[in-house]
Amino acid sequence: MTDMDRTEELRRNLTKVRTRIEDAAARRSGPVPELIVVTKFFPAADVAALAALGVADVGENRDQEASQKAAELADTAAGESLRWHFIGQLQKNKAKSVVRYAHAVHSVDRSSLIGALDKAMAVEQERRSAANQPPRPELLCLIQVDLDERTEVPGTGEAAGPRGGAQPEQIEELARAIDAANGLRLGGLMAVAPLGTDPVPAFGRLMDYSASLREIFPDAWMVSAGMSQDLEAAIAAGATHLRVGSDVLGPRPALR
Repeated sequence: MTDMDRTEELRRNLTKVRTRIEDAAARRSGPVPELIVVTKFFPAADVAALAALGVADVGENRDQEASQKAAELADTAAGESLRWHFIGQLQKNKAKSVVRYAHAVHSVDRSSLIGALDKAMAVEQERRSAANQPPRPELLCLIQVDLDERTEVPGTGEAAGPRGGAQPEQIEELARAIDAANGLRLGGLMAVAPLGTDPVPAFGRLMDYSASLREIFPDAWMVSAGMSQDLEAAIAAGATHLRVGSDVLGPRPALR
């Protein structure tokens, strides 16, 4: 497939996804949710093509892959226009790398990670100052919430696999820790719908948690929820940001 063919394929897929989003948003009040295209396992060339097609936000799950793509595109038009969202489980030792390129981290789920990100931001600001570079903006942080209330996947007899996230009762504590950190800004909540169940009740709980959070932190309005298979349910519930990968980029390439 030529670069032109690939760009046209991405254009068609984006149009379909954006139409789905607009149609679903038309059935609720409020603005159309923002689209974050998840580009994990796809090359930087695809990310650049998406930027040329008007995509402003891309999501990545692994720091090694994300940092390499961000570095490859850093001095290009795509690199200047894109906002990188880290959406995967993040280890503390990757914080120093993530703050070099990420606009937002959607997967904050423990206080130790908040401390690591805060320290990494201070180091990054010092690095930029020493290099006569402008300071970076605060790192936008979303608290990932575990919505899975089950012990097993219905009909399988198998244990429900963890999707990651803090327990709902931890939200306020984590929010206060983010708010108190100098280099971080509380954005709101993120969650993944539980496997093998109707996502509607789970997204409803997420919106309840969001409403409670906004009573304490009114500016923490973001709700990052919904993927290719359940974006309509997320939009109906009130999601502000959607994380869509396969319906834009196609099936993941085989790992080598």
